Amino acid sequence: MVQGPRRPHLRRQARRRPPRRPRPPSLLHASQPRAHPHAQHPDIIYDQIGTGQSTHLQEKPKEFWTVELFMDELDNLLAKLGVADNFDLGHSWGGMLAADYVATRQPPGLKRLVLADTPASMPLWEVCMAKLLGRFPEDFQKMVKKHEGGGTTDSKEYQDGMQVFYQKHVCKLSPWPADLLKTFAGVDSKDPTVSTTMLGRCDFNISGSLKTWNVLDRVDRITCPTLVLNGVDDEAQDECVLPFFEKIPKVKWVRFADSSHTALFEEKDRYLQVVDDFLTK
Repeated sequence: MVQGPRRPHLRRQARRRPPRRPRPPSLLHASQPRAHPHAQHPDIIYDQIGTGQSTHLQEKPKEFWTVELFMDELDNLLAKLGVADNFDLGHSWGGMLAADYVATRQPPGLKRLVLADTPASMPLWEVCMAKLLGRFPEDFQKMVKKHEGGGTTDSKEYQDGMQVFYQKHVCKLSPWPADLLKTFAGVDSKDPTVSTTMLGRCDFNISGSLKTWNVLDRVDRITCPTLVLNGVDDEAQDECVLPFFEKIPKVKWVRFADSSHTALFEEKDRYLQVVDDFLTK
């Protein structure tokens, strides 16, 4: 349990992995937080507020759940753990937070940044999701639009259909790894407050507070060396990540040919090698 200096009533569940050799710790915030083993250096893997074993605040109004809140929580975590120099790896929403945090707050101790399977703007994400949906049969598209338009996304037909979509564009492995299943179970059944408030209940039409989120006007302020990752079949298609490559001064972009949104599972060995090579330069 970690207490933040500015919010003493909140708890953050953070786990450290011991180092093999001295090196700045990696701070990992991700959609699949248990799935980023980097044995070459110590890791700090934490559950963000409202998720996992950190504080759940289901009674809070929607205005409470802002990107700034999660930035403050990250500041609190770093301060409490006494972390000065660090690497930062964010996956999906975690990458959105990381990009915004680095561009806006310019943390002085950040040495390198990894943005994995993450969009530079939510409108771009919706464009990419619409493009991917368009590759499915027309009756599938109609089914998705019917349920998203009618507010029946909790129906079995929609949920079964989305699993077909996820199998192609979230993780192509069958069966899915236990860590990924655990993450989905935690988000969907235990406490969906954060996801439904900030994203909404639809996969293709964002209705939550992140609907207009973007870092396009400030991404060039990310000055540390940055690694951008995505998969060929990723929900975060090339259009989503291209602004990072075009605007960040020191950037490298790696695409995983046999992966979708979770190359850390789908091409684990190559993924870890790419990340570790970048972090150890």
